[in-house]
Amino acid sequence: MSKLSSTYFRSLRSCSPGRSIQCQRPYICLRHNKTTTPGRRCFTSGAPDRASTVGVFTPKAAALFVATGAGLFYYFRYEKQKLLEQRQKELESRSVGRAHVGGPFTLTTHENRPFSDKDLLGKWNFVYFGFTNCPDICPAELDKIGSVLTSLEKDYGTLFQPVFISVDPARDSISQMKTYLMDFHPRIIGLTGDYATVKSTCKAYRVYFSTPPDADPKGDYLVDHSIYVYLMDPNGQFVEAFGQSSTPDEVVERVKKEISEFEKETGRKV
Repeated sequence: MSKLSSTYFRSLRSCSPGRSIQCQRPYICLRHNKTTTPGRRCFTSGAPDRASTVGVFTPKAAALFVATGAGLFYYFRYEKQKLLEQRQKELESRSVGRAHVGGPFTLTTHENRPFSDKDLLGKWNFVYFGFTNCPDICPAELDKIGSVLTSLEKDYGTLFQPVFISVDPARDSISQMKTYLMDFHPRIIGLTGDYATVKSTCKAYRVYFSTPPDADPKGDYLVDHSIYVYLMDPNGQFVEAFGQSSTPDEVVERVKKEISEFEKETGRKV
C-alpha cells in the first residue's frame, strides 16, 4: 500500500453509538459522510452528547405536570365513587325486597328543635349526609336537591321534606348549620347532634364517614363520607339511593315513578 493510500485510509473514521470523537485533525466520518474540522466533536444522531440529554424543567413542563396530577386525582375520586355506587347496588340486589336502610334517631335541627325518624312520616324525604366544611361535593349535592324540589313542587306542592344530616358534629354546631343552609333551598332541614348519635344514625343508613370521635372543633381536617341522597317514602321506608352521578332530571323522573307505584300499592293519593 502506498504512503498516500495509507494516509487516506487513516483519515476515514466512523462514529460509534454512545461515543463521541474529539478530532485533532480533519478526517472523513463514514457514519455521517462528512469531513470534520479540528476541535469539533462528531457523534451519531441517536447518541447525543451529555448537554443535549439533560432536560430543563420549564414552566410549560411544570404546568403539564400539575395538570396531569390534578387529572389523576379527579379520575381516581370518580372511580372511587363509581365503586361505592356499584357496591351499594350489589348490596340492594342481594336484599329480599327493600334494603334495610334507616332506623330510629333523634337529632336537633338548625332551628334548635328536636327531630326524629317519626318526623319523616307522612312526607317523601330526601335524606343527605355531609358536612358544612365540605369544599365542593356537599354544596353540589344540596344544590341538586334544591333543583329536584323546585321541579317536583310544581306538580306535588310541599309533599317533600329535604334533610341534611351532618357527619361532622365537632364543627357543625346548630348556629353553623343555620348559617350554612342560608345558601340553599329554604326548606332544607339541617340536623346535628353528638358524635354517638350521629354515628348511630349513619350506621342505620349505611353511611360511611371518617370523622374521628375526638375531633378538634377548631381543627382543619377533611371528612370522607358516602355520597348518596336517600329517598324515603311517607311510611319512613327506604325507596332509592341516588349517587353523585344521578342528574336532577333522572331523580325527578324516578321519584314520579315511585310516587305512582306507591299510590297503586297503598291506594293512597299523595
